[in-house]
Amino acid sequence: MNPVTSLSLGRIVIGVAAVAKPELVQQRLGADGDRPLITQWFGNREIALGLATLTARGRARTTLVLLGMAVDAADAATAYRAMEADTLPREVGLPAAGVAGGAVLSGLLGLLGVKVGRRKKKQKKAAA
Repeated sequence: MNPVTSLSLGRIVIGVAAVAKPELVQQRLGADGDRPLITQWFGNREIALGLATLTARGRARTTLVLLGMAVDAADAATAYRAMEADTLPREVGLPAAGVAGGAVLSGLLGLLGVKVGRRKKKQKKAAA
């Protein structure tokens, strides 16, 4: 499966979870559960970006992948800066930055046309 498709589907799933159960998502991220609105805004962003990228084709899809990569890189940088300022615990910030960095890598692999998944074994033709 193309990494962009996987990433888009992942964005939608995470987004739906953030909108439907913001307290649970905050708990899993190690954040305080007193700001569900911000988590739901994050979820809305992920759903919109995932759906738009999933349904786009050609140059529009490339543009959306680049936009997603920029957003994810900004998320990683924000997590890093928050850790440096001691406003985000490392046990929360490192996984958050790692996930965001992985999303940037998935977008890049998708743009390069790399497919991820099981490789099919080439069948040898029987010699006659």
